[in-house]
Amino acid sequence: MNDIYALVGKNIDYSFSRNYFTEKFKREDVKNSQYVNFDIQNIDELTDLLRATPNLKGMNVTIPYKRDIIKFLIAVDPTAYDIGAVNTIQVTPKGLIGYNTDCYGFRESLRPLLQPHHTFALILGTGGASSAVAYALKQLRIRAQFVSRTPKEGQLAYDKLTPELFQKYTLIVNCTPLGTFPNITDCPPIPYEYITPQHLLYDLIYNPAETTFLQKGKQRGATICNGLQMLVLQAEKSWEIWQKNSDLTN
Repeated sequence: MNDIYALVGKNIDYSFSRNYFTEKFKREDVKNSQYVNFDIQNIDELTDLLRATPNLKGMNVTIPYKRDIIKFLIAVDPTAYDIGAVNTIQVTPKGLIGYNTDCYGFRESLRPLLQPHHTFALILGTGGASSAVAYALKQLRIRAQFVSRTPKEGQLAYDKLTPELFQKYTLIVNCTPLGTFPNITDCPPIPYEYITPQHLLYDLIYNPAETTFLQKGKQRGATICNGLQMLVLQAEKSWEIWQKNSDLTN
């Protein structure tokens, strides 16, 4: 019986993870392992899938379940607990343990691009991925400000973004799904005319490779980066976690 690894998400036919791990298993001659999609419309459907997959060894979690999945876990890694979102799960004989490898993937893919003036960041969106981004930025000593369509206390609305803010916040991270294939003309409603060559625009989206958000930044001379390297790094970190001893030691 094959060891099963899975991606939990909604409408995930496009899945980076399934393609990546399928190729990884071939390339590294990983025997008797298969990566599948658990494409569910409601997180509660996961219960039946877990029961039907006794050979499940690990899972990745994507939109929109990075927070909802926590109720299924017996333990959460301290980093994931602080972030409040889980994207990697280790299956142990005692139950499911949650981790967050998005933080690691984002931090290590961003680090080589940073310049000394990148000390303030705008985070577009407030979903589970944005929490990991904020945590990573804090580790990098970059002060972040959330921007939302429906801002809560301490967050900014898109129509409050001014030229003065853009002079200060020279790192902009898109954590929204706006611009994802097939809706490639969509983009966050920021005032792109305020972007300068001092700016670094990072988009967690990887399909297409250059979103409208990134294109508009590139046209203004900004440095741009998509989320592909972040995904590769977080996937490899997930694999490390899954290869740990499956016995829960604490």
